[in-house]
Amino acid sequence: MNVEDFVRERIKWLGHASFRIDGAKETVYIDPWKLKDPAPADIICITHSHFDHLSPEDVALIRKDSTVIVGPPDCKADFGKSFREISPGGSLKIDDVEIEAVHSYNTNKDFHPKSNNWVGFIISLDGFRIYHSGDSDLIPEMNQVRADVALLPVGGTYTMTINEAVQAAKAINAKVTVPMHCGDIVGDLKDRETFKRQSGNTVIILNPTKGA
Repeated sequence: MNVEDFVRERIKWLGHASFRIDGAKETVYIDPWKLKDPAPADIICITHSHFDHLSPEDVALIRKDSTVIVGPPDCKADFGKSFREISPGGSLKIDDVEIEAVHSYNTNKDFHPKSNNWVGFIISLDGFRIYHSGDSDLIPEMNQVRADVALLPVGGTYTMTINEAVQAAKAINAKVTVPMHCGDIVGDLKDRETFKRQSGNTVIILNPTKGA
């Protein structure tokens, strides 16, 4: 399977910054929120503690006894022993899935300060590296990200703007870039099309799936 087929067939955009990745063996969620008809999760990755990213109610819908929940320390909620702390620069392996935490922060606003040590993720499974930036602006650390797929916000206000996302996509130079963080709370779904027109990278637009 090539990376474009992997994105279209295995990565589900659940709206906003929420994704489900259907690996050959593991099902991985990132920032599950407003889930409909959810599927059980093997791994849940949470980028930071804002309500639209850390949603204990949505985690409860997909959590099994064996589910591992990964996130910064302030995302532990009441997850107990299922929770694994991670900070920028940290990594861990859960079964066949490798998870790396990278910096995610704002540079010209105060919603997501670098001092909070909130994260983006690089998730490696089935031979692909998927980068989820979290609620980030265009930051220097993106020059060091190596990924096959980049999931980048384009809605502005709390994250990078479309123009900044275009620069981020160039810096990361993933084989496929998927726009996100628009169409709910901030941004318009049309922002995805604008980003695609302006980007020199391969962009796949995923429509929010009705199921999760």
